[in-house]
Amino acid sequence: MRYRTLGRTGIKVSPYCLGTMMFGALGNPDHGDSVRIIHKALDAGINFVDTADAYARGESEEIVGKALKGRRDHVVLATKAHLPMGEDPNQRGNSRRWLVRALEDSLRRLGTDHVDLFQIHRPAPDTDIEETLSALTDLLRAGKIRAIGSSAFPASDIVEAQWTAERRGLARFRTEQPTYSILNRSIEREVLPVCERYGMGALVWSPLAGGLLTGRYRKGQEPTAHRAGFGFQHLKDEHRLDVVERLVPLAEQAGMPLTHLATAFAIAHPGVTSAIIGPRTMDHLDDLLAGADVSLSDEILDRIDALVPPGTDVGRLDMAYDPPAVQRPALRRRDHGERAAA
Repeated sequence: MRYRTLGRTGIKVSPYCLGTMMFGALGNPDHGDSVRIIHKALDAGINFVDTADAYARGESEEIVGKALKGRRDHVVLATKAHLPMGEDPNQRGNSRRWLVRALEDSLRRLGTDHVDLFQIHRPAPDTDIEETLSALTDLLRAGKIRAIGSSAFPASDIVEAQWTAERRGLARFRTEQPTYSILNRSIEREVLPVCERYGMGALVWSPLAGGLLTGRYRKGQEPTAHRAGFGFQHLKDEHRLDVVERLVPLAEQAGMPLTHLATAFAIAHPGVTSAIIGPRTMDHLDDLLAGADVSLSDEILDRIDALVPPGTDVGRLDMAYDPPAVQRPALRRRDHGERAAA
């Protein structure tokens, strides 16, 4: 396994980051099996593990904690906070009040005294970024985290956070975790260039486009794989499935499974540090590890560009973040009486 530097932190990480969202009630409820999957990934040279408090309401972190006993010093461990962890309205978000508590809870579940990367899982438009960065700075100085990062932040929010950190003398985000795949390339326009400009590492999630690039979801066939049970609309998006039907023969002509084509594409971009792989079973991990040495040629990348132009998305990934201006009609519609030009 080759290693890359995570932004300008000096931390060396593998191009594959082991995502753990599928460990626990959401995916694989067998703790022993999940631990074995984590151990096999580590034995294969993956030294970067990403989790979050919200994954199975902390169960994923507990599984990771079990797996890392005796191996913690050799793993770059990342977790996240922001998503709801209870019914209380203050058990979520990016406030100092919650982030301090959320980190303490994560450290307890993970069985460690620090995490190497603590990420803000989603933006919180109702919270000043200075409030968030101030809390994270104090946690850094307390030795409980080594670096901080954002996840699913629009480019404008990334820039605002960088400027706020500089003006206020606060710690700055060192990483960003956006979605990126052959089907979702919009971050190539601004997010990845902004990350490169500020020396931020990018660990991209869903390189398999929410399961579509596994080859198990085909046009005209009723989806039967595990993710189909969650009602994700992107698995039935005709436009996305049309592209999948054209990618399958491209992968075959290149002599590789579609999963290998997809993950190799994600880590080929110079702005991407690591691609997060999220296996649910040992077979899933074995398949992804078998493609670790795949390097796509310029010809293959050009053919992918012809199918999905750089900087564009094909449809929408269900788990993608939409800012309030997109979610709330009132923010993109004038009052009815003010909409006419005359």
